[in-house]
Order: sequence, then C-alpha cells, then structure tokens
Amino acid sequence: MDLVFTAPIKLEALLARELKALGAASVRELQGAVAASGSLELAYRACLWSRVASRVLVPVARYRAADAEAIYEGARQVPWVEHLSADSTLALEVDGSTATNVDNTRFAMLRVKDAIVDVLRERTGRRPTIDAQDAELRVHVYLRGDEVQLGIDLAGRGLHRRGYREPTAAPLKENVAAALLLLAEWPARAAEGGWLVDPMTGSGTLVIEGALMACDVAPGLLSQPRGLLAWRGHDDALWRRLQAEARARDARERLRGEGRGRPWRVTGLDRDPAALRAARRAVERAGLQQLVHLERRSVDEPAAWPAAEASGRATLLVCNPPYGERLGEAAALKGLYLAFSHLLRQRFAGATAWVLSSDAELTRCLGLKATRSQPVSNGGLACRWLCYPVAAAAAAPATPSAASSPVAPTAAVAPSGGPTLLRLAHSAEAEAFANRLRKNARHRRRWAQRTGVQCYRVYDADIPEYAAAIDVYEHWVHLQEYAPPPAVSAERAEERLHDMALLTAEVLEVGAQDLFVKVRQRQRGGAQYARLARGGAFQVVREGGHRFWVNLSDRLDTGLFLDQRQVRALIAQESAGKRVLNAFCYTAATTVYAAKGGATESVSVDLSATYLDWARRNFVLNGVDERRHRLERGDCREWLEHDRQRYDLIYLDPPTFSRSKRMAGDFDVQRDHPRLIAAARARLAPGGVLIFATNFRRFRLDPEAVAGAQCRDLSAATLPPDFARSPRLRQVWRIEPRG
Repeated sequence: MDLVFTAPIKLEALLARELKALGAASVRELQGAVAASGSLELAYRACLWSRVASRVLVPVARYRAADAEAIYEGARQVPWVEHLSADSTLALEVDGSTATNVDNTRFAMLRVKDAIVDVLRERTGRRPTIDAQDAELRVHVYLRGDEVQLGIDLAGRGLHRRGYREPTAAPLKENVAAALLLLAEWPARAAEGGWLVDPMTGSGTLVIEGALMACDVAPGLLSQPRGLLAWRGHDDALWRRLQAEARARDARERLRGEGRGRPWRVTGLDRDPAALRAARRAVERAGLQQLVHLERRSVDEPAAWPAAEASGRATLLVCNPPYGERLGEAAALKGLYLAFSHLLRQRFAGATAWVLSSDAELTRCLGLKATRSQPVSNGGLACRWLCYPVAAAAAAPATPSAASSPVAPTAAVAPSGGPTLLRLAHSAEAEAFANRLRKNARHRRRWAQRTGVQCYRVYDADIPEYAAAIDVYEHWVHLQEYAPPPAVSAERAEERLHDMALLTAEVLEVGAQDLFVKVRQRQRGGAQYARLARGGAFQVVREGGHRFWVNLSDRLDTGLFLDQRQVRALIAQESAGKRVLNAFCYTAATTVYAAKGGATESVSVDLSATYLDWARRNFVLNGVDERRHRLERGDCREWLEHDRQRYDLIYLDPPTFSRSKRMAGDFDVQRDHPRLIAAARARLAPGGVLIFATNFRRFRLDPEAVAGAQCRDLSAATLPPDFARSPRLRQVWRIEPRG
C-alpha cells in the first residue's frame, strides 16, 4: 500500500532514513513529507517508532478539481463507510494552496467535510459529529493547484504530541527535538556511554527525548496514536503485537535499577526555577525519574557547573537558547551568548556542542567555528542546527605573569587544521582593556558613592582598539560598541566585542541577564535613534533623588542620557517659581527635575509619541501632576513659532539631525539653530533665560543668533566627571536677553 508520512520542513531526509530502517520501500522525499510503499505493519511501526514523523497518512483519493463543486464531487467518490463509522467524531485538516477558482483552503476543506457527511448520511441514515479539538478520526486534505489528495490520519492529534509536556512559551516540538538529537548522533554516543547535557533546558524537551532514545522507548507508547483505533481498516491484533514488542524493548525500568552504573548520563540545567519545575513534571510523565538529572545553574556562573573532563565521558552538549524572536530581543541576548561561550571553554573543553539559532549575529558571539550546519524550521522560524567542536584545554604554563594577570589564559587554540575556538586565551590587548576597566570602575565607584550618583559612564573608548561606551545603570551594565572603521575586519571586530563583553561582565561582576550589548554608529548627518527590537523590557533607575524608566535592550538610546546629568541639575536650580518650556523634551527627565525643583507649571514638547508616552510614565513615577505640567506632541520649530505663551525658563536641546513624515522638511542643528533660537527668545518672558544645548561636536554658534543677549558658555561647567574624556561631547549655553 502507498503511505505518506509528514515531517517538519528541512527534516525530510532524516525521516526517510528512519522509514528505510523500518522496512519502507520506494521511499521518496517530498516537501514536508515522505512517500513510501509498505504494508499496514510499516504504518503501525512508524506510529510507534518514528521519532521524526508528524503524521502517518493512508491515502484514499487523489483527483483534480478546478472549483469547489469538483472538490465536493471527487470526495463523494470515496467509500467513506469503509473508513469510519457514522457514530465517530470527525475532524479535517488542510495543507497546501487552492486552485484559482476556490476562495481559500478552509472552504475547500469544508466541501470535503460536506461530502463525507452526505455520503455517510445517505448510506447509514446518520452523520458523524464534527469535533475539531478531540476527534477520534482525522481526514487530511492536501491541495496543490487543482490537485486534491485525501488521506486518513492514523496519528490523530500528531505524533509529536508525546503527552509528557505542558504548553510553554517558545516551545520546541518533540519530534523536532528528536530530529536534532539524531543529527547530533546521540544514539551512537549513548551506546558508547556518553553524557548528554542541555545547559538551557527550559521545559526539558531535548533531555527527555535524549533519555527516551537511550532507553529504547518507542514514542508511540507514551501517547497512543488515536486515529488508527477509530479507522475501520484497523488490525487490532497486529497493533497489539507490535505494542508488545515495543514494551519488551523499553529499558526504562532496568536502567533505573542500575542507578549510576548505567552506561550513559542525561543532564538538564536551567537558571529558571519555574522552568525546572515544569521539566521535572514532564520527566515524571515520561517515566524517566532517576534517568534524567535536573539542576538549577546559570550560564554566567561557570565555576558552579560540572566539568566535562571530570565526567570521564564523551560529552554532547545540546542547546536551544533564546534567539531574539523567542523570549527576548537580540541586543539584550548578546551577553547571554557571550557568557555561554565562556562556560563552554571553562567547563566543556573537549565536548561537542550543538546550538539551535535563527540569529547569526548571536551565534558569532560564541567565538566558535561551526563545522556542520543543518537548516531547521522551528515553529515556522528559519533556524540552523550548528555543530561546534570545543577545543580541548591545554595546560597553560604556570608563569608569574599568568598567575598575577587579572585575566589569566584559560585554554589554548587547537592545532591548525582541527576545529578551533577562535578566542580561547585573552590577548595582551584584552588584558590592557581589563586593567583599564578595572581601574576606571574602582575610581568611578568611589566617586559615585561619594556624590550619590547611581548611573554613570565607566569606560569611554579609553583604549582605541576597544572602542566602546560602557555605562552602569545601578546594577545593570550597558555596553555600546562603536562601529569599527572599514580597516578592521569583521572577524577581528567580533573578537574584540567578544573580549569586551566577557571581561566587562567579569570586572564589573554582573550576570549575563544584566549585561546589554549593542553596536552603535557615530552620529552623522541623517542619523537618528533607531529602534532595535520590540521587547519592551523597562527598568527603573535613580538619579538626583528622582526615578526614571530606562530601556537598555530595545533601542540605541536608553531613555536617560547620562552626559546631561549636570544640565538637569542646573535646570532644577533655575526652575523654582517659574514657568518652564522643555522643547525637544525626549522622555522629559529634565522636566521632572524642573517640576520637583519648584516650577509652577511647564510644557514639554516632542514630535515622538513613543517618547511622550515614556515621559508620561516618568511623570507618574515621580508624582508630577500633568494638569500643571503638560505634554504636547508637535514639531518644536512650528510649535515655538505658533505658541503665544511666555516662559521664564526655556530648555532647548534639539537633535543634530532629524527627519520625519510629520515634519515640513528636515532639521539640521548647524543650519537651523539661528531661526530656532530666535523663535525661543520670542517666547521668553521679561528676565527669562534660555538654555541651549547640542551634542553636535563640530557645532559653531552663530553670533547673530545671540545678538543683544548675554551669552555664557556652560559646556565645561556642566560636563560630568565621568565624561571628562570627551570635552567636546556636549555644548551648552545660557542665553539671557538684555533689557
């Protein structure tokens, strides 16, 4: 008989190999499926033993249909009474694309359903009940152009549903997990006494599938395929015989009795207690108690982990870490991948690591060279299953310099020609970076404690080869690497970023979850702040006795510019009893200072709805009354020219360059500042003061813009000590019209 076995996309070849081992003939790989010839016993063995298949289909019809009526008529020709009882519950599923004269695939499926119901009603006087969620029998409809294929689904709900797992976020289907382990050749390693480790096990799917393989458990024993039991072609005696054979091979009970004497080990680790609790429940439902070891560990604490070399076993490390689309965004995950890289070389030298990821930028953070790469579709997301042989550690000479170095080498590079870890030992340049960062951190911490500053810059491209800005936001660390010049190769830039992130986490003593790594461009004409992701991960930090929301992961900017700390304090001092205007207000941190400094009322204007929402959250956080301190959306240039209110204090901090659909043209601070300052001066009350600031390093103030006013340069006076390396970073003027 002809049979069709569906499979996850890109894993058809693996399923074909499985089916050949089960005795299939005429095996043909299709897209998302494998066709084969064989007996009913082959279909049943696949339901029991296939670890990769999603469904086992018995084809009952194949015909051409140009429209919905032809689909219905073709389905009526099938002798449905030979396949299901009118008393059964029925569901249909559809795949593919419709012919041009059919509205959609769902409508085509409904016409097949109508045909089945009509045939059974005509032949028996009864009709089956439709139950989309929990049907006893499912009919699969496949459409390709005007071709229609109908099949009985022996699996029922799907063979990947083994029955041991709870619904979780970012799931990895059981059959996909099994396929990954087969690609990593875990069954052969288990037979040789290997050790399977998942360092970010989540709900435990990979380690459970690995233990089931090692115990020779047929997946179909865990959750019996339901479709074949309701199918009228079912051979119950054959099914029971094959089940008995599978139970006889099941080694769970025997291996449980062997305890530590069993030849292989399976270990799952995770930092999340809730995930581990779910994994333990899944292990119990799979009958793998005492066969899968689960522990709470964090990848950024390698010293607490078991070592591969100490186990005395060939170690296979498998991992499905977050990769942007799943639990978070890529910018916030680089620290995690860098910590994972550190863990690999510290505790798993000599192991083989397989990592599933959809983000090449994140996997480059591992500093490893992949020797194999298999495309995999995980939940519709295009991923790669990457093999990284981790070079075995070599003993470093016990020289005084190595012993006293703040970053002692941990391993050596493998011999030429073999798999290499691109960065195993820190270079002299990296040690210089670590020394400078450690010195800066020691000095900055003392200064911050003395002055009550919680958020500050600790490193500002002090060493040109390591061009980055590193900021401390209370107990979070924000590392922004400047885009390297064209002369620096991408590989070298990745090595330096890898070193910087690892050493920053080590020197500043932060975990991977608290380190945020980004790459930023130096601002040029046309550059604006870009959104990196949509994670929405906000933290609250303190400054000057106030609290502010920051977002360290989703954008190049964080919501609180630390170089403006002194200006905000100046505004607070100037605001008592005054009406204040904050133009280009951003997240309105300066307005919070003004309001808490005693401003009687204020208006904050910005073109961005995102930043105004952020500002509103800052107001709520600090108890700022929005009835007296208004937030207005608009183009600040037009707003200043049309506003008729007068203000005692105006803070004007425009971007270097801006362009928006909501603006009439673009804005260039060098070109447009005279007109902008003139409009702001026109809004000043008698005796009023304008504070003008810009971050454009090459900015030159036009003397005509401040004619008839007392103008004082406050740039040096408002430069925070932690930004002293960049005296031209920010220019600030106090402008007070005479008379």
